Amino acid sequence: MGEIFTHRLRVRYSECDQQGVVFNGHYLFFYDVALTEMWRELIADPGRMVQDGYDLVVAEARIRFREGARFDEVLEVRMPVAHVGVTSLVVRPEFRVGERLLADGEVRHVFVDPAAGGKREMPPAVRSVLESLHVP
Repeated sequence: MGEIFTHRLRVRYSECDQQGVVFNGHYLFFYDVALTEMWRELIADPGRMVQDGYDLVVAEARIRFREGARFDEVLEVRMPVAHVGVTSLVVRPEFRVGERLLADGEVRHVFVDPAAGGKREMPPAVRSVLESLHVP
């Protein structure tokens, strides 16, 4: 099992609502940024996916909110891989500021063939990396 990939970002003022906390819709955006950076660091440049004959789409997403992040806090998005299937991947993101767990959830992705449409098997090289990150 590999180390859990973590992406850090600083909360910008424009991401906060009138209550002074991050608007809940931004958490999936933060997740997407973290997934892109995880892919870039551990697998390949995200733009290569389509060139290599596959893409990754979100099939389901759930976020449980506990507490809001605030302007200028450094938010850590931890990306534990919970499931590696034949055509799917499940990540259980955790959004933290220091030791405070602000939100967590589960995002299920499906691998697709961008040219033909429909699901496709996960490429072996991608599977190898993701399996090394799997956290039961």
